Amino acid sequence: MAGRIEDYALIGDMQTAALVCRDGTVDWLCLPRFDSHAIFAGLLGTEEHGFWRLGPAHAADSQPPTASRRTYRGDSLILESEWDTPRGTVRVTDFMPPRDGAPQLIRIVEGVTGRVPMRSVLRMRFSYGRVVPWVHKHDGRTVAVAGPDSVWFDTSAETYGKSLTTYADFTVAPGDRIAFTISWQPSHKEAPPLPEPEQSLEATEDFWREWVEQCTYHGPYREAVIRSLITLKALTYAPTGGIVAAPTTSLPEDIGGVRNWDYRYTWLRDAAITLTSLLRTGYREEARAWREWLLRAVAGDPENLQIMYGIAGERELGEAELDWLPGYESSAPVRVGNGAAHQLQLDVYGEVTEALHLAHMTGLARNDYASLLQLKLIRYLEDHWDEPDEGIWEVRGPRRHFVHSKVMAWVAVDRTIKLIESGDADGPLERWKELRDDIHRDVCERGYDKERNTFTQSYGSQELDASLLLIPQMGFLPPDDKRVIGTIEAIQRELSTSDGFILRYPTAGGDEGVDGLPGDEGAFLACSFWMADDLAMIGRVDEARKLFEKLLALRNDLGLLAEEWDPRLKRQVGNFPQAFSHVPLIDTALRLTASGAYGG
Repeated sequence: MAGRIEDYALIGDMQTAALVCRDGTVDWLCLPRFDSHAIFAGLLGTEEHGFWRLGPAHAADSQPPTASRRTYRGDSLILESEWDTPRGTVRVTDFMPPRDGAPQLIRIVEGVTGRVPMRSVLRMRFSYGRVVPWVHKHDGRTVAVAGPDSVWFDTSAETYGKSLTTYADFTVAPGDRIAFTISWQPSHKEAPPLPEPEQSLEATEDFWREWVEQCTYHGPYREAVIRSLITLKALTYAPTGGIVAAPTTSLPEDIGGVRNWDYRYTWLRDAAITLTSLLRTGYREEARAWREWLLRAVAGDPENLQIMYGIAGERELGEAELDWLPGYESSAPVRVGNGAAHQLQLDVYGEVTEALHLAHMTGLARNDYASLLQLKLIRYLEDHWDEPDEGIWEVRGPRRHFVHSKVMAWVAVDRTIKLIESGDADGPLERWKELRDDIHRDVCERGYDKERNTFTQSYGSQELDASLLLIPQMGFLPPDDKRVIGTIEAIQRELSTSDGFILRYPTAGGDEGVDGLPGDEGAFLACSFWMADDLAMIGRVDEARKLFEKLLALRNDLGLLAEEWDPRLKRQVGNFPQAFSHVPLIDTALRLTASGAYGG
């Protein structure tokens, strides 16, 4: 049975990622890419759908023991889990070395005290748990083959097969180190090189140490910021610079419900805001790589801009349901692909333009095509900004005139005007200034409820939406504007949970609401960080700090956040770990540090 979402640790190699539970079970791993088929899909089903458990031996009829403690080794993505048992203490080190060849997951067992019986149970099931591979020996190595994929299993421990599963039983004493490695290779190619676990461990530790040293943030929330930055780096697909929203699919926003989506793709919005956080903390190389990815993905066709692409820029992300998987805690359906790829979301133009603007302002080397793309995006918006769309939350109901979408269209035009005024691009400056004014006037007249002194989710609506919290952050109105303050206070009244976190918008419970879906969802963590930002901006800095620190307390023991927090179940929900949660954590930490609003 899969653990709670917050029970998992992330390890990865900047091309794919694995989730490791507290009991030493790898329940999720896609090879060779984030969006490839999973070979361990137990997270979304049962042990029959694939897993790899490595930990102290236990009785067959008992639950595997959970680690007594676990941590990342320093500022890295190297996981260390320790078990204290009646016979002694043992440590398992899990990591995936940044690759220049075959992707590898390496697990090193180390005896600490006593003599501890251990067991490795490896059940590989290809194609999201549907296909049992052919497992056999090849030159003394164990290899599992199914269709185009092969996975090679290497260890010095003695192994045996039973019930279509590979086992290893062994005992470790102080100083013993026994390594286990799986490596992926296309099945038509020769065997991958024998792994070198100890050298790979040293190289992986060096990689992360050198990368973290580039961080320019040294404030009071450095631990949380660094862990979030490492997580964002781990969600970056190194060969192309694309950034996935999360490494998982179909972890539910509503336990037992249908709000289950595949996040293993590059949303322009999520990637753009990730880029801005990386730029603000000193990571310009990632920004350059993402800009190049963007230019390749959009190519010469900005009129058909998609809200998301594959990690190499693929456009076709057809959505399908995997009916053989029961879903995480029976949350069905399990989906792969994402049908929202072809929605119209006008806010994306603003997020992309804002990211390009920040890259330009922070001195990233000029790219003429990036400036040309920005101009093309605005020419598209000239003709389409006043259309209804599906909005930031990708509603599957009717299109609406979402206020946030119009605000971000204004941002796109505003930042492009600044680019032209800087002399780095040419465009119809006066015409676009008029366009900027037109959008601003339209939002303030049609998206604002004078009686309640608040902006609304969409034109003509009475509902609120947490995305309205971005109005002052984007510079659409100053923080001291009475309409901004009224909106912040209205959202606090109407969209707060009992523990003070912020919902995205009202859902309709068992009925279909504005998003076209039944059921409820938890508090969207990004929205709560946005609230902390806004509170700091309007001078309520102590309140902002307290909310921020409450949010930090929701992180799991390794500093990781999913997409949402369920205030009823008091647990994390949604895909995990989620870039859209870690990015605003960084941004809020920077804002609070700059304002001096922190404890201690």
